[in-house]
Amino acid sequence: MKYNKIHQAVLAAALSAIAGGAFADVKIGLSAPLSGTQAVVGQEQVDGFMLALEQLGGKLGGQAATVVKEDDQLKPELGNQIIRKFLEKDKVDAIVGLGYSNVLMASLKPIVESGTVAIATNAGPSPVAGASCAANVFSTAWQNDGAAEAMGKYVQDKGIKRVYLMAPNYQAGKDMLAGFKRMYKGEIVDEVYTQVGQTDYSAELAQLQAAKPDAVFAFYPGGMGVSYIRQLSQAGMLGKPANFSVFTIDGTTMPALKDAAVGTVSGAMWDAALDTPENKKFVAAFEARYKRTPSEYAATAYDAAQILNVALTKVKGNTADKKAFAAAVKAAGQEFKSVRGPFKFNNNNLPIQNYYAFEVVKEGGKPAVKLAGTPLQNHSDAYHAKCQLK
Repeated sequence: MKYNKIHQAVLAAALSAIAGGAFADVKIGLSAPLSGTQAVVGQEQVDGFMLALEQLGGKLGGQAATVVKEDDQLKPELGNQIIRKFLEKDKVDAIVGLGYSNVLMASLKPIVESGTVAIATNAGPSPVAGASCAANVFSTAWQNDGAAEAMGKYVQDKGIKRVYLMAPNYQAGKDMLAGFKRMYKGEIVDEVYTQVGQTDYSAELAQLQAAKPDAVFAFYPGGMGVSYIRQLSQAGMLGKPANFSVFTIDGTTMPALKDAAVGTVSGAMWDAALDTPENKKFVAAFEARYKRTPSEYAATAYDAAQILNVALTKVKGNTADKKAFAAAVKAAGQEFKSVRGPFKFNNNNLPIQNYYAFEVVKEGGKPAVKLAGTPLQNHSDAYHAKCQLK
């Protein structure tokens, strides 16, 4: 009888704790490229997420949060192994980061099957936006085509007649060029795909120069972007032809490129130059904490942490009901204040957001980024109608 009374007391206390929202610490798995030529992209995501967590007192939804970080090395097979480790060994409550589009696509099946909430902070491949969408898979970044669509419209509106296209040969590269062509109606002189991680573009630039287009549009993130722009500048080809890009000139590459970036125009959903209260606060805090200007990758990860905080508050820290948690994440996306301006999740769990054009100019003897326009406002991606989610 004594044992039963003790047992009942313990059980009652446990049930009371659950009813009051007292759950175990929240565990987040963060996967990103943290070594190699694209390490800066991964580190930006880590720093953006951790800054938000630091500002929230180390808690998400009022629960102490632990972040397990892993380096996917931009390798799809390794990314898949990391996701399985997060799910099977670490028992994470949510996954963020998810690498480049090729890594995300390789990890998609176990994520969807697990039902665990996953938020991409640097990818939005077209299959995930369309027929392969899932209720537990989100992106606070972009659908890959979006920024490129903005540049396509911007170049079209400028009346430029002949454009040369360049990108790495993987899902995001193909999506970017498809996005540009969706909005640009002039002549595509050529469409060139290079190796992922390539650093020498001399042969491709010789071909570009010989083609004599009016403009070149390129997608080269991280270290690839530094190599591409530097070699373009060294060849005397910045401005001749006109240079447009996405994810090539940003906070990760500007410190290395400096004056070499002047004269380029880039499409993006965010830049430190955006003049909103939320963004000013974020940029100031990031610069104070890390002594550098953040990139869009830090911004998307920062937003992901804010969304998880709101969602976990909604479910009182209970992530055991995975469907309810995913629904809370969806709702949180409509409520929080993004550093990028307008934001909400579309039916496919990818963002509806503005896409801006930013120009690098010389100001006070130094390169500076200026807002040149907003080609696409509250833009929905081209694939969401193929998604069966509502």
